[in-house]
Amino acid sequence: MGAEPQTPGAGVGGLGGGGRRANGALEAEILALLHAADAALTPADVAVRLATPLAHTTVSTTLARLHSRGVLNRTPQGRGYAYTPVTDESGLTARQMHQVMEGGNDRASVLTRFVDDLSDADEDLLRRLLGSDE
Repeated sequence: MGAEPQTPGAGVGGLGGGGRRANGALEAEILALLHAADAALTPADVAVRLATPLAHTTVSTTLARLHSRGVLNRTPQGRGYAYTPVTDESGLTARQMHQVMEGGNDRASVLTRFVDDLSDADEDLLRRLLGSDE
């Protein structure tokens, strides 16, 4: 017989009785582990700290992809690498915001809409950061 259709989210990863991780969830979990670590972590170190057990190759591939995107630094350790984040969590968020801005066609329009949607408190903070008292 053929394979039974899977419900959205079903599959690999061992989450929720075999549910598949949401896009980016593994990367986010790995980044959180690396930010919380006292030192660089190898793929094996990361694998044992994950909430859900994964194959070493899955963890290694994810770390290599994050490194290739410039999110992680790596240093040789034994026959492989140990990884650290290139910046803290705030720096990573700022980097992601820059990437989104670079992908848009009309920066002025994007920034205008972004600022228009800020809470009053965030708008005040932004004004202080920019040195404006208006």
